Amino acid sequence: MQLRIGTRSSPMALAQARLVASLLPRHPHEPAIVPLSTSGDRWGGSLAVLGGKGAFVKELDRAQLDGEVDLVVHCLKDMPGDVPLPDGLTVAAYLPRDDVHDCVVGARLADLSPGARVGTSSVRRAAQLRRDHPHLTPVPIRGSANSRLAKLDAGEFDALILAVAGLERIGEGLRVAQILTTSQMVPAVGAGVLALQCRIDDAPTLAAARALDDTPTRACVTAERALLRELRGHCHSPIAAYCTGTETGLTLHAAVYATDGGRTLEATDHGCEPDKLGVAVAGELLARGARALIDAIPH
Repeated sequence: MQLRIGTRSSPMALAQARLVASLLPRHPHEPAIVPLSTSGDRWGGSLAVLGGKGAFVKELDRAQLDGEVDLVVHCLKDMPGDVPLPDGLTVAAYLPRDDVHDCVVGARLADLSPGARVGTSSVRRAAQLRRDHPHLTPVPIRGSANSRLAKLDAGEFDALILAVAGLERIGEGLRVAQILTTSQMVPAVGAGVLALQCRIDDAPTLAAARALDDTPTRACVTAERALLRELRGHCHSPIAAYCTGTETGLTLHAAVYATDGGRTLEATDHGCEPDKLGVAVAGELLARGARALIDAIPH
């Protein structure tokens, strides 16, 4: 029986699905990639109107529950942190983490003139940009990475901030003008990670996906998403978190920003239990006033 891989229909999503197909254990039939259109991809306005990041996943969830596809490939950072998976679905595997860095395309930030228009769809990126480069103007931009690059080339923006991993997946890594360190731009929760989602009752697909699960990556993203849940963060919350692991345990650094860049709350902790670590770092941020920053943003 052919394994059907469901994915968004953007060039990046299709590249990610092809990568997963190439990694899956051998089957009698080549996996079939099933592109699906989502409301988040079709809509050009604010995601708040559609209910946030769930607009990118709900059609895929429905197709999987209805038996139209067997395995779904998600960018983990696009999976809502404030909404549990529908009953009957589970993340069976996290692939080894790719590059977590954000980057600038078009010009280095230091070379941009005052008032330069920097395209980004992320409130996390925009808040950090306003904090460190108040002379620049973050401008919302939607659409696939390919369409954003086209808008840059057409002169609609002076620069873009995008994910290094995403550009590499679509073969546009050479367009990077500046890679931002994780101190200059703290990454998104789940940055650089592909998640493989399965139906709980689909034993063959679960087994195939679980063979690709990367234990260190699972530990790190579990800590990051535990923090996101504890903060009750939504898709418009300027929350950043990056967990790294060594033989002695995990280190989680996280931050919450005012959208105008005027205030930053940061916390770092170490531990061996991912969930507890995420809750602990979230607790420290909440103690410093993170709730007020998060709740100040409508969603």
